[in-house]
Amino acid sequence: MDLTETGARAVAEIGAVVAATDAQALDRLVAAIADARRIALHGVGREGLMMRALAMRLFHLGLDAHVVGDMTTPPLGPGDLLIVSAGPGEFATVAALVGVAREAGGRTACVTAQPQGRVPAACDLVLVLPAQTMADDRGGAASVLPMGSLYEGVQYVVFELLVLALRDRIGETAESMRARHTNLE
Repeated sequence: MDLTETGARAVAEIGAVVAATDAQALDRLVAAIADARRIALHGVGREGLMMRALAMRLFHLGLDAHVVGDMTTPPLGPGDLLIVSAGPGEFATVAALVGVAREAGGRTACVTAQPQGRVPAACDLVLVLPAQTMADDRGGAASVLPMGSLYEGVQYVVFELLVLALRDRIGETAESMRARHTNLE
């Protein structure tokens, strides 16, 4: 493997998906996060790791953000937002959590590559990242990256761009974010 060539191809693939992402859908998600009383985030597998990374940045922005499953995650209700990742459009556990949040009066948002799936169809907001996931990693124009890595890499980049837009919207700064970073490392 040629590291430079393969790396350039991977970066180009991520850039192409970011460019194909609907900026208005991202803006709607930014607005929903800014307006939420509290935010809970969830995803499974490596998608879950990207959701945890987003939760950390939302905390750095001074928002009341939590990862579903952590012992300190509060209940959701009216005025709250659950953000889930369902790259392939369907995970039974994610669908169940969306149902619980909606039943409690919370809003729901789904990040996905497959907007026709059951989970995005059940959510109030959908952000489509049109990237290869585990659901479609065979044959055709497959990514240079394995399995669902393209989707997960795009999540990381798009989430950081979301954080920048949100930071501007709510009047935070790089310095105020840094001041909330843990000192227990």
